[in-house]
Amino acid sequence: MQQVIPARVRRVSGARADVICAVAAALLVVVAFAVPQIRGQQWSKHLYAAAAPIFGIWGPHLGWGTGPAILVAVLVVLRGPELARRLPWRPMLLVAWVTSIAWIFSLAMIDGWQTGFAGRLARHEEYLYEAGRITDIGAMLREFSGRILDFQPDSWATHVSGHPAGALLTFVLMDRIGLRGGAWAAWLVVSAGASAVVAVAAALRALGAEDRARAAVPYLVLAPAAVWLGVSADALFAGVTAWAVALLAIATRRGPGWPGVALASGLLFGYGLFLNYGLTLMVIPAVAVLCARGMRAALPAAATLVGVALVVAAFAAAGFWWLDGYHLVVQRYYQGIASERPYSYWIWGNLAATVCSIGLAAAAALHRVVRGVLAGGTPRPAWPARLAGWREHVDPAALLAAAGVLAILAADLSGLSKAETERIWLPFDMWVLAGTALLPARRVRIWLALQAVAALLLNHLLMTNW
Repeated sequence: MQQVIPARVRRVSGARADVICAVAAALLVVVAFAVPQIRGQQWSKHLYAAAAPIFGIWGPHLGWGTGPAILVAVLVVLRGPELARRLPWRPMLLVAWVTSIAWIFSLAMIDGWQTGFAGRLARHEEYLYEAGRITDIGAMLREFSGRILDFQPDSWATHVSGHPAGALLTFVLMDRIGLRGGAWAAWLVVSAGASAVVAVAAALRALGAEDRARAAVPYLVLAPAAVWLGVSADALFAGVTAWAVALLAIATRRGPGWPGVALASGLLFGYGLFLNYGLTLMVIPAVAVLCARGMRAALPAAATLVGVALVVAAFAAAGFWWLDGYHLVVQRYYQGIASERPYSYWIWGNLAATVCSIGLAAAAALHRVVRGVLAGGTPRPAWPARLAGWREHVDPAALLAAAGVLAILAADLSGLSKAETERIWLPFDMWVLAGTALLPARRVRIWLALQAVAALLLNHLLMTNW
């Protein structure tokens, strides 16, 4: 006979596991920061990250954004959960997006307007430098692959060469329409990155989990990832791919106009492929959505693939073939400091950097994510019946968070992301944060406060490069 465990005991057990997961994640971060100090300068110089596992330097400081950032954090901790729960759906999403922009911007302003915001993209990511030199977009696309390898007179700058042609094309088009300079680029990435909060919530609701979506929103808004969402093109990548997944989830509901929504999802997935080679791993969250819907998702999935194919065909017709670029960028990767950065440290140091981005609340929820995915299992003998039973019982928040975790692990094992993953993996981090919806509501303010404190400490103790 199956033993019945009292609800109170289960709740205590779950809360204890939350703390254990959070403490384990915190220890991982502490060890990752400590090891370079212990090993000494001769070893740690090969990490090429003075504040490893974070790409930046130590430099405690205050700034103009300190007060506003603290104010936003306090307001979200105190009022965020209630507003997310009670506001009508669309106004709630608008408030979440605006609040996320305010949080991201205030954190960036801790380092100042030029150093922390307007000048960051112009100074470090090199897209704006190269965009200003492009006189012929067609020639740029045709010649793009030939300029990826280093040590050539016309080699692309590091970040431009490390991404497909779509990343540079985005900033070239901004330049063409008159939105020149670091401030416009920064507002683009902030707006797009903050919109990922809305996209994740929309995906959860489309999968029938509006309560989970509302529970996750305050965590998504206040995530430490905001430290990098305002100063890196990866925030744009996160926004684009988050909406690709969200639109796919919406299309699988087969409501009015679903073919157009699915096609739009495919166009965004395709665009994502040409923003960052690593975003091929966004197929994992996409598959998670399709698994949650079963055969009902077959036609939307087909329409989405049409959208992807259209983008790939457009770039190929313009002269840039994705696979050529990918093979060349792997060679370029090992022409630089990646050949010296030790895989033995970054294989787990990357995960510590990810914890810094997603926060201890998301780490605390990981055991709930695992249980939420496995809870869908049924004892039925035939696999179609088991899959149907799994879809009926699996928690969408757990499923999407698990997809984000799997994408991160795949990227980590590839060895093609050694360091700087606090920004590179932002598109995956946003889905891991969906798992925070599983945390108990009675402790929401404690976990939100930990998220806010982590972001404030990171931004005040470190001068991050991104």
